[in-house]
Amino acid sequence: MSLAVRQTSAAASLSASLCHSQNESVERASAIPAASSAAWRRHSGLRMVSMAGDERVAAARRPARRSRSHMPRATVSTASEQAAPVAAALRVLRVMISGAPASGKGTQCELIVQKYGLTHISAGDLLRAEVAAGTEGGRQAKAHMDAGRLVPDEVVVTIVKNRLAQPDAQSKGWLLDGYPRSLSQAQALLALDITPDVFILLDVPQDILVERVVGRRLDPATNRIYHLAFAPPETDEIAARLTQRSDDTEEKVKARLETHNANVASVLDNYASKLVQVNGHRSKDEVFGEIDSLLTRLQRGEVSFD
Repeated sequence: MSLAVRQTSAAASLSASLCHSQNESVERASAIPAASSAAWRRHSGLRMVSMAGDERVAAARRPARRSRSHMPRATVSTASEQAAPVAAALRVLRVMISGAPASGKGTQCELIVQKYGLTHISAGDLLRAEVAAGTEGGRQAKAHMDAGRLVPDEVVVTIVKNRLAQPDAQSKGWLLDGYPRSLSQAQALLALDITPDVFILLDVPQDILVERVVGRRLDPATNRIYHLAFAPPETDEIAARLTQRSDDTEEKVKARLETHNANVASVLDNYASKLVQVNGHRSKDEVFGEIDSLLTRLQRGEVSFD
C-alpha cells in the first residue's frame, strides 16, 4: 500500500473514533435521569445564591461610596476671617491714669497708646487746643485764663465730655490722662455717666519723685529733657546750655506733691472699685509690662471691675 493511501486510511480512522466519542457523550448526557438533572440544577442554584449572599455581605461591609457632588467640602478660613471673631470680642477700653509729677505717667501713656491705639486725652492739652481753635469752650476757658483765674470745672468737663463723644474715642477707646484731678471733677463726670473700665494709679515714693524732679534739665535747643543722674547729657556742650525749670526746686516740688496727693485721695474714693495701683519705682519696661498684662486681660474679658 502506498504512503498516501496509508495516511488517508489513518485520518479516516481518527475521524471515526472522534465521532464515536462525541456520540457516546451525547448518549450519556441524554441518559441522565430527570431527578439527577433537577438535583444538579438545585446544586448549581444553591451555589449561585450562596455567591450572591456573599457578595451582599461583602458589599455591606464596604463603606458606601459617595458621589463627588455630595462629598463635604473642607472650609478654609483666611487669616482675616479667623481673626475677625476675636477682634469683635475684644472690649473697647476706657482707661483713666493718674500719677504725681515725675511718676513716669507721660511715658506710660505713650506706650499704652502705641500698643492699644487708644485716643489719648489730656485735659491741659485739650484746653489749649480748644483755645487755639476758638471754640465756645475755648473762648470761655481763655477768658478765665487771661484773668488769672482757674478754668471752672463745668467748662473743662464739658470740653472733655465732647471730646470723649467723638467717633475715634468711641470706636478705639480712650485714655484720660491725669483727669479728673479733684472731687468735683470726678463727681461731674459720674453725673454724665462717664466711667472708666479701670483707674490706674502710678505709685512712687515721694523722695524718689523729688529726686527725679530736682535733677531734670531742659535743652532749649532741642526741647529734650535730661536728668543729671538718670539720663545725663551726651556732651559738655549740651550740658553747658541746659536749664532748670523755676518750679523744679525741692521746695516747690514738695508743695506740688502735697497738693497732688490731697486731690488724688478725694478722687480715688469715687473709683475705689476700679482702682489698680502700679509700682512706678521700676524701669519703664517693667512698669509697662504690668500695665500691659492688666489691659490685655481686661480687653479679652478675663478680668472686670464692673
